[in-house]
Amino acid sequence: MSLKIDRGLFKYDFIDHHAVLCVTVDADVKDIRKRYLQIARRLHPDSNASATAVEKKLASELLSKLVNPAYESLSNDRNRTEYMIILSQMGKRLVQDSASIELTTDLGRQLAAAPNIDHSYKTAIAKIAETQFNSLQQVIPIIAQISELNLVYLMRSAGKAFSNQAPAPKSAPTTPATTAAAPPPPPAPPKEDAAVEQYIRRAQTLIEKNQFAQAKVELQDALKLSPKSSRCHSLIGLVYLKQNQLKMAKIHFDNALKLDPNDQIAGTWKPKIDKALGQQSGGSKATSSAKTGNTQPEKSGGGGLFGGLFGGNKK
Repeated sequence: MSLKIDRGLFKYDFIDHHAVLCVTVDADVKDIRKRYLQIARRLHPDSNASATAVEKKLASELLSKLVNPAYESLSNDRNRTEYMIILSQMGKRLVQDSASIELTTDLGRQLAAAPNIDHSYKTAIAKIAETQFNSLQQVIPIIAQISELNLVYLMRSAGKAFSNQAPAPKSAPTTPATTAAAPPPPPAPPKEDAAVEQYIRRAQTLIEKNQFAQAKVELQDALKLSPKSSRCHSLIGLVYLKQNQLKMAKIHFDNALKLDPNDQIAGTWKPKIDKALGQQSGGSKATSSAKTGNTQPEKSGGGGLFGGLFGGNKK
């Protein structure tokens, strides 16, 4: 049985861990762990002695290739933070592409038109979770359906529904004497073309898999096509940060914020990099002003500066 999923958020080269575990995209770590333990018990070979060899093999594949990686990503604080930032940005992009998105399930279309999106979405996810793993042969189609619900919820939460919205009421006319000139709205970040979008999607998938060298190549190619893309700059900044190249990460985060002051990735990490580089600079000056003789620089513990940014393990 193929474990490939090509609907919902998976269609955008994104691994939808929330869909795999059938939890809402805003679920907390406690609920995620509770759901993971339920699934792990269900798929464990000792839980169903009457299962056939084929069913046991499928259960093992689902657990090792989908469920365990999903839990590891969502339960780790650092991975979860980065994952949620990318998920938030994806919601904004889906809003822009809403006209071209086609929903494939009745439940997805119903959620798109639901008046109370939060209640309808959480109710639907909870109901599906009750039977998600009853039939192992249907697990992949069910995950695809959940991911489509996540897609709809992200779009609706980003401020735009599929259904037509009623026009806003006209405001009362005002006289020139009482009307203050409204400041012009900030320019919207430029929208990437299809080619750049493909590079970015592949890079995000590679980042999720910790394949940073390949992700950097994709983003460098994207920047050749769109040098003023804030998303490209922020993502390649994240890649440099992962590779402990703080100065290069700072350059690209600075560029991202110049192009889009609201860029979440750059806004999250740039202050931390500035602080880390400031501490590094201060330490270098102190070392150069001291008498050194033939001594070697002291190695920093806890993974060095990079470990300090992400919180190294205490020994």
